[in-house]
Amino acid sequence: MASTNSWTLEITSPVAAPRLFRAAVMDWHTLAPKLASHVVASAHPVEGEGGVGSVRQFDFTSGMPFGYMKEKLEFLDADKCECKSTLIEGGGIGVAIETATSHIKVEPSADGGSLVKVDSTYKLLPGVVVNDEIAKAKESVTAIFKAAEAYLVANPDAYN
Repeated sequence: MASTNSWTLEITSPVAAPRLFRAAVMDWHTLAPKLASHVVASAHPVEGEGGVGSVRQFDFTSGMPFGYMKEKLEFLDADKCECKSTLIEGGGIGVAIETATSHIKVEPSADGGSLVKVDSTYKLLPGVVVNDEIAKAKESVTAIFKAAEAYLVANPDAYN
């Protein structure tokens, strides 16, 4: 029987929530091939213009365990820096994972920076056992936000 599992992650950043959300979440398909070219070979919208219902694809380098993934934006509140997306193809879907969703909220912190909260829920296919994949997923998400953070710190006029 397949089981539903979840994990959460919090990341602090000195970058203001709206800038970090726009760079690391909404525009990551543009920045990823530039900032994480060792992982993301290319990325592009597949359907839609970035709003709810839109789909984007990330194509990975040979160092990744899968070649690509497609995600669909299910919910977006850009003013509150919050979104929910579903993995719809690639990235282990149909191989190890039946479904996977991520809820991301970037909240302002008292020091002018932000706190990123990620809740990920996934349903494994029957017989699949998770070993270090959760740790790897958390490392990957952290790397995305830290790459965007470094870019925004180095480019203070970007995403203002």
